[in-house]
Amino acid sequence: MKYCLTICFALCFLSFWVSAQDSYRLEIQAFQNHLNDELGNPEESPLKSEDLEQFEKLEFFPINPKFHVKAIFIRTENQKPFRMKTTTTRRPIYEKFGEAHFELDGKNYVLNIYQSHQLREREEFKTHLFLPFTDLTNGDSSYGGGRFIDLEIPSDQEIIIDFNKAYNPYCACNSRYSCPIPPKENDLPLEIKAGVMKFHD
Repeated sequence: MKYCLTICFALCFLSFWVSAQDSYRLEIQAFQNHLNDELGNPEESPLKSEDLEQFEKLEFFPINPKFHVKAIFIRTENQKPFRMKTTTTRRPIYEKFGEAHFELDGKNYVLNIYQSHQLREREEFKTHLFLPFTDLTNGDSSYGGGRFIDLEIPSDQEIIIDFNKAYNPYCACNSRYSCPIPPKENDLPLEIKAGVMKFHD
C-alpha cells in the first residue's frame, strides 16, 4: 500500500510538472506570436515596405526555462535622472528604478532596471519598467545593439526576469528609428541564448 501511494504521488507530481512546462511553453509562444503579428501588421510594423512584403516570422532561440529567472529586487531611491544615449541625437530622460540580483549557471549577476520619465506620465505605463541589456551573443546570433525586456513594478522584493521574452529594438530592422543603447552596467559577460535572435532582412 505504501509503495502504491509513493508511485501515485510521483505520477501526480510528474503530471503537474509536465503541465506546468506545457503552460510555460504556451505562454512564451504567445509572446512570440504577438511579436510576429506586430511586425507583420502594416499599420504598426517598423519594417521598411520592401522588408514587410517578404516578412514571414522572426527567429527565436529555443525556449529554455533556465532563463526564466527569479531575481531579488532592490529599489534604488532618490536616483538622479539622466539622459540615456540612443542611436540618434535623441536623449530621453530615464531614472534608475532598481536593481535585479540573480544567479545563472552558478554565478551572480546584477542588472539595472530603469523607468522612463516620459512614459510614467501616461496611465497605462505608470508601472512600466525598462530593462535593456547586452550579452555575448550580440553581433553574432542576436542583434548587435542589445535587446530589451519589459517589466512591471513588483509588489515585493522579488521580480521575474524572463530572457525568453527578450525582444529587439526597432533599430534592429530599420535604422531610421531612435533606440536606447543599453548602458555599460547592463552588459552581461555570458551568452543569453533566449528570446529573439538577430533580424535577417
